[in-house]
Amino acid sequence: MDAFDIVDWRRRVFQIYAQVRAMSDRAAAHRLWCHTRDQLFRTHPASPLLLIDRRSFSGLPVPAYDPTWRFQTDVKPAPSPRRIELVTGTDGVVPFEQLGVAHIPRVGQLAVWRLATYGGGLFVPVKDASAATRGGTYGGGRYLIDTAKGADLGFDGTQLVLDFNFTYNPSCAYDPAWTCPLPQSDNAVNAEIPVGERAHVPGERS
Repeated sequence: MDAFDIVDWRRRVFQIYAQVRAMSDRAAAHRLWCHTRDQLFRTHPASPLLLIDRRSFSGLPVPAYDPTWRFQTDVKPAPSPRRIELVTGTDGVVPFEQLGVAHIPRVGQLAVWRLATYGGGLFVPVKDASAATRGGTYGGGRYLIDTAKGADLGFDGTQLVLDFNFTYNPSCAYDPAWTCPLPQSDNAVNAEIPVGERAHVPGERS
């Protein structure tokens, strides 16, 4: 993997989400998202999968689409917005500033962050109650929105679209060499979220 491979990976991810946003059939858009990501993980030189895991890879563990986990929400001002700096494996210390909070039925409150460095972007990670449990989600948490890397479900009018069917694991879930920005307390919820990508177990698929 070199810098051009990473650029190509990012370009393809941007294309996937552009297609997802353009499709009115959300279940079909989700199937496209799953299928295309499986192809990238299996074949692309910038795949976060370890080479040994690619041999037995049969697809990412993602349940079927459930429309009840799609929400449109206003981003309300946070009572006391803050700034955090998270260490990453490739980009050093990355600063985030809280833009506000999103209140999600059945889920709770999630902080919405702005990437406070060159290029900017929105970032909404989430860690649910099933994290690090058998059959649950990745222990470090998952990403829902990361517009700097293409993961962008857009807006419905002025409301931010948060569709938990599209939550996905950061690269460190597959390769311990990666150090990723992970959800802090502001993005940890007590609810179990049964949709979106589950914890990766090499050789298994849900």
